[in-house]
Amino acid sequence: MTALATPVRAPERSEARGTTPSRRRPLRIGMLLLSILAVVIAAIWAFPVYWMINSSMLSTATLESSTPTFVPIGGSLSNFEKVLSPSFFSALAVSVGVTLLSVAVCLTFAFLASIAISRFRFRGRVSFIVTILLIQMLPAEGLFIAQYKMMSSLGLLSNVLGLSILYVAAVVPFTIWMLRGFVAGVPAELEEAAMIDGLSRTQAFVRITLPLLAPGLVASGVFAFLQCWNEFTVALVIMENNRTLPLWLRGFVQQSATQAIDWGQVMAASTIVAIPVIIFFVIVQGRMTSGLVAGAVKG
Repeated sequence: MTALATPVRAPERSEARGTTPSRRRPLRIGMLLLSILAVVIAAIWAFPVYWMINSSMLSTATLESSTPTFVPIGGSLSNFEKVLSPSFFSALAVSVGVTLLSVAVCLTFAFLASIAISRFRFRGRVSFIVTILLIQMLPAEGLFIAQYKMMSSLGLLSNVLGLSILYVAAVVPFTIWMLRGFVAGVPAELEEAAMIDGLSRTQAFVRITLPLLAPGLVASGVFAFLQCWNEFTVALVIMENNRTLPLWLRGFVQQSATQAIDWGQVMAASTIVAIPVIIFFVIVQGRMTSGLVAGAVKG
């Protein structure tokens, strides 16, 4: 009789199996420590925002006490009711008008210029790019006198159009440089392939290239929006009568020597000024996180 053959098992790698968890344990501990550190940094970063909102619901007496109040227990919205005056809505209208006009014009000029310097080779192209970089080195304070005289001669002092012109001139150089990177990242071969399939150059650009540049336009628009919305010094020089929101906010701390500053109203006004920025980010955050080449390989 022949003995039945029994399968021979390979020796188990007990050593390898025994050392794998021990190797992973330091990695997990390191990731846990990094996560805790990230949470601590985020809490430190977010605390001023929380303190602003918390203080906006407290009275001035509570804010000036030696014991800080970290939770607005028993607080009220009276500070917001006092802040929402006709002067606020007037400043809001000026800021919204200046910001929307500046962002629209800035993106239009920057988009066309970025396409020109990225897709075409022309005389003076390098000099134009260098000029854009040199303009960024000019200090804004050195231009105040010239800007004031220019706006005064044109009759555009305390005017939405005049302030928008200065904002566009200040923001458009960096926006061009920013959009240039997005345009250069989209291959020109995509348009050429679409033109081979029967589309014209304009149709290929609108259907293929423009959707791929949407995240870049949104990112550049966010930068231009923040620059125009939060700008203070140029508006202080040009806007003598009409005030933007930063100038309106300054009025709460620019009190007379005999009048104390109401910090509750200051914090409430700061919170209200920040709300439009938050709403804007909620609207555009989906575009900002979308892929730059999403849909590029659709048949």
